[in-house]
Amino acid sequence: MANVVVVGAQWGDEGKGKIVDWLSERADIIARFQGGHNAGHTLVIDGKVYKLNALPSGVVRGGKLSVIGNGVVLDPWHLVTEIETIRGQGVDISADTLMIAENTPLILPIHGELDRAREEAASKGTKIGTTGRGIGPAYEDKVGRRSVRVADLADPATLEARVDRALQHHDPLRKGLGIAPVDRDALLQQLKDIAPDILQFAAPVWKVLNEERRAGKRILFEGAQGALLDIDFGTYPFVTSSNVIAGQAATGVGIGPGSINYVLGIVKAYTTRVGEGPFPAELQDADGQRLGERGREFGTVTGRQRRCGWFDAVLVRQTCATSGMNGIALTKLDVLDGFETLKICVGYDLDGMRLDHLPTAADHQARCTPIYEEMPGWSESTEGARSWADLPANAIKYVRRVEELIDCPVALLSTSPEREDTILVTDPFAD
Repeated sequence: MANVVVVGAQWGDEGKGKIVDWLSERADIIARFQGGHNAGHTLVIDGKVYKLNALPSGVVRGGKLSVIGNGVVLDPWHLVTEIETIRGQGVDISADTLMIAENTPLILPIHGELDRAREEAASKGTKIGTTGRGIGPAYEDKVGRRSVRVADLADPATLEARVDRALQHHDPLRKGLGIAPVDRDALLQQLKDIAPDILQFAAPVWKVLNEERRAGKRILFEGAQGALLDIDFGTYPFVTSSNVIAGQAATGVGIGPGSINYVLGIVKAYTTRVGEGPFPAELQDADGQRLGERGREFGTVTGRQRRCGWFDAVLVRQTCATSGMNGIALTKLDVLDGFETLKICVGYDLDGMRLDHLPTAADHQARCTPIYEEMPGWSESTEGARSWADLPANAIKYVRRVEELIDCPVALLSTSPEREDTILVTDPFAD
């Protein structure tokens, strides 16, 4: 049976939540493989809105197993609150429907405090634009071998040793930033109090998923953020603290890369970005404002207004390559309705030299200016279209041109936040 990885192909906010929810109907298991609760997924199902941060998008679908993999960093207090919120909307969440990898690192209160203190101390131009939720510092502790992990909650002695090791690093760091030392006993008590709520979901995810895969179950791997925020291949240093590209799906749950059969990239029909960092195709004019208003471009987690620009084919072609995408889901096509002329970025000018990719050096990225190709727009509405026959001719031409420029076919086309308003071209789960 086919297993599918879903990744954002831009800077996040591409509409992954809806697409993952749409695909989850075809899957048996939905697994989050990276990121933290800084990622926000909004689902609209039968008119009811669900906002998820830590939970996999498939959790709102009955009869599915949702998995939080070891590639995620998990805030246990946020997770418990989110579970209660979603339960309050009538969704059943139990150990039968949710599983957390035993080796998942935890986000502690000290991580959020450090995250916010660093951002406040940063000078203008060096701020990363983090959500302040502790994701970066938690990943630092993971690679520094001082994380508290889910399994540690089960043994008080181990938990104390893990906390002590973490504080050996954090207390001197906090002193340098002018933050009070950590109250060790209070932190330990918080962890002991939350332990039963988390341990009920703990399991050897790598073992379970490999067994389920051999039994023929379909697995949907869900990523957070977007490939341009990848710690290695994103617009560094204005990136997230984990690998976002599709290759991380295998590592982030403990399953072999040969188990991935299809990689689906989620791509907006235009481009947006939240926070700091380069954005060659950004619009600072009426067209940019119009895209933001029509697309309701405000972050699910932060509420911050997203920066908007025309579709950047250079960036998406690059992320299609680094994630090995087999197809894309093109979202928010309806936001382009009514534009007389549309532009697509097809290259960059860097000091008089034309580039067909985004350079690695940050100063080069900042100096890149877009080279545009113009296409006629359409006056008809595409909102709610469910077949190619419902689309204006110029909308179809736009989609086809996008496919050519990014060298990757459109597998799905989304024309509204409603899951039913989706045009299926290629089923990623097809055997």
